[in-house]
Amino acid sequence: MKIIVPFFTVLALILIAYLGAGSGNLQTLFGVIIPYVALIVFIFGFINKIFYWARSPVPFRIPTTCGQQKSLPWIKQDKLDNPSSLAGVLGRMALEVLLFRSLFRNTKAELGAGGSIAYGSAKWLWLGGIVFHYSFLVVILRHYRFFIDPVPSFVVLLENFDGFFQIMLPTFYLTSIGLLAGASYLLLRRFTAQMKYISQPADYFPLFLIISIATTGIWMRYIDRQDIVSVKAVIQGLVSFSPNYEAMLAVGATFYIHIFLVCVLAMYFPFSKLMHFGGVFLSPTRNLASNNREIRHINPWNPDIKIRTYEEYEEDFRDKMKKASLPLEKE
Repeated sequence: MKIIVPFFTVLALILIAYLGAGSGNLQTLFGVIIPYVALIVFIFGFINKIFYWARSPVPFRIPTTCGQQKSLPWIKQDKLDNPSSLAGVLGRMALEVLLFRSLFRNTKAELGAGGSIAYGSAKWLWLGGIVFHYSFLVVILRHYRFFIDPVPSFVVLLENFDGFFQIMLPTFYLTSIGLLAGASYLLLRRFTAQMKYISQPADYFPLFLIISIATTGIWMRYIDRQDIVSVKAVIQGLVSFSPNYEAMLAVGATFYIHIFLVCVLAMYFPFSKLMHFGGVFLSPTRNLASNNREIRHINPWNPDIKIRTYEEYEEDFRDKMKKASLPLEKE
């Protein structure tokens, strides 16, 4: 059920868009109203989540560390895995965000003969994650050509680089296949016995959704080819808040399925695990310096406690301590 429910939910979304925009003449709903609602939900949901995390107090330094902390002068510090300065934190964050360094260093453990544990490399997950995320980023940036006219030079450069391996017309983009392959790998990995045991519907739903978005995008480009001029007119009409209803009638149902799935992903994004996109920058296990040996961090929540010295204690109980033959600092 953890797999079946998300799968059929995505199929239902595809069917709703197909029947609504393809047969029900609801192009205005799927081409104007739902995209605007999705944009509003995404922006306010994203900002609300970021502000919620930013307001969460972190009185102590709790960075995840894998190396030697800054200590005595003759002990070499691991400045990236256990940073004690802002420069070290920035370097660690850059490697984490851009290259997934902690995932690259991940290892797998297997139980061997006699109960011994063997550790080995686990780079396939890192490679699948890199391919998926960077392909997704490039695909999003490539889509800027539909939003802006004239097309920005960086988009043209990306398209030339992405489509250098041209084997067909229209241009074959490597990231289109990379996005589909990366998401498929992450999904198939969830089908293994160990991962299936700890996976939830929330782990499968976004993967099915992203695979469907990539598939419909590829389908529109290479098989059910849409009128690109009309597609751009529809999107630029949305951007300028003046919907082009004439162009909306010229595009097919596949376009509305594609944009509807994108809208569902945008609305789902701020309330899901996908928010690690913004949360990684606010994670105290990553963005704090490990300087507990240099600076004393005091919990601001601790109430003021009246300290009672031993001299005061002895002064209050002197007679009783004397009767019990207990040693006294003062006679």
